[in-house]
Amino acid sequence: MALFGLGFRPFFLAGSLYAALAVPLWVAALFGLIDWQPAGGWLAWHRHEMPFGFAVAIVAGFLLTAVQNWTGIAGLAGRPLALLAGLWLAARLAWLVGAPNWLLIPLDLIFLPAVAIVLGLRLWQVRQVRNYPIVLVLGLLTLCNLISLIGLQRNDHGLQRQGALAAIWLIAALIGLIGGRVIPFFTSRGLGLNAQVTAWPWLDHALLLGGLLLALLILSGIGLVAAPWQAALFLGLAAGHLIRLLRWHHPGIWRVPLLWSLHLAYAWLVLALLVNGFWHLGWRPGFSQGLHLLTIGAMAGMILAMIARVSLGHTGRPLQPPVSMGVAFALLNLAVPLRVWLAPSQPLAGFWLSSLCWTAAFVLFLCHYTPMLWAPRADGKPG
Repeated sequence: MALFGLGFRPFFLAGSLYAALAVPLWVAALFGLIDWQPAGGWLAWHRHEMPFGFAVAIVAGFLLTAVQNWTGIAGLAGRPLALLAGLWLAARLAWLVGAPNWLLIPLDLIFLPAVAIVLGLRLWQVRQVRNYPIVLVLGLLTLCNLISLIGLQRNDHGLQRQGALAAIWLIAALIGLIGGRVIPFFTSRGLGLNAQVTAWPWLDHALLLGGLLLALLILSGIGLVAAPWQAALFLGLAAGHLIRLLRWHHPGIWRVPLLWSLHLAYAWLVLALLVNGFWHLGWRPGFSQGLHLLTIGAMAGMILAMIARVSLGHTGRPLQPPVSMGVAFALLNLAVPLRVWLAPSQPLAGFWLSSLCWTAAFVLFLCHYTPMLWAPRADGKPG
């Protein structure tokens, strides 16, 4: 079955569908329009499921696909991939229907280690040290999920929050790591440039280590207490990512939706770091604003841009997305100011409009890409 030919197919499809459903469901629950309660209540569900349900599905799909290119070893496919996707789906349903913790917790906890093992074994076979940090990030994400699930078991909202927020910043570190490789490469290829911008390894390493430190501070709870010394970490990371973004920039990107969407998502990451730095300096509204700049603008923005491009390339199609995907990218970016700056003062309008833009963006992706993800490659190759 083509759907289980390679990791990107089931996980890009399932993750996007989940994104399209989960956000309006959360907004409906927030305004009291839904009667039932998922495991831990709606806030716990939303807090957990955006990083560990939606984002982790896309991360898994990308990594399980990319590792085949990195190592030359065939990626997970067929029944093992179907079982892994089924495990992800079972955990999502268990959360939503309020399954007992003895069932929910092991179902939810096992997915990330399984992905890490599949990835790690392939990297180890060819001793590809360069990508070992990705396995480390998956291990740390597992730890974050464990902390969050312990919080669920104990009905401790503080622990749940620490685990989920730390996971979001780990995903931000992964955006920096993967984005630092693919954005300059995609930019040079997409614009037909003779060469891509040369990486600065010292900056790449500093940003990765700083991102991991930031996530660990949040996981420990230290990062959730405003402190001026932590502002230096956030602002330093913002400066490093901004330097990267400026070096990658080329005026031609604004003619290519698959490029400007990536660059704009990375710009939201810079702004999220700046706003969180200001929060540590005493700007109190900054925490929630920084969080949603990161989750909607950087995380979801990077996800939508990446899956739109990767799905074309790995189904053997030209890198020319449907015209409406430009609209999808614009809608998702419009959701950011609606949620971050309108919702605090006009909750009804801000939450529903941002939810509508978010959902429409992923529905547009699903409308155009579901047939591609479900069908064999256009060029007849396996995968």
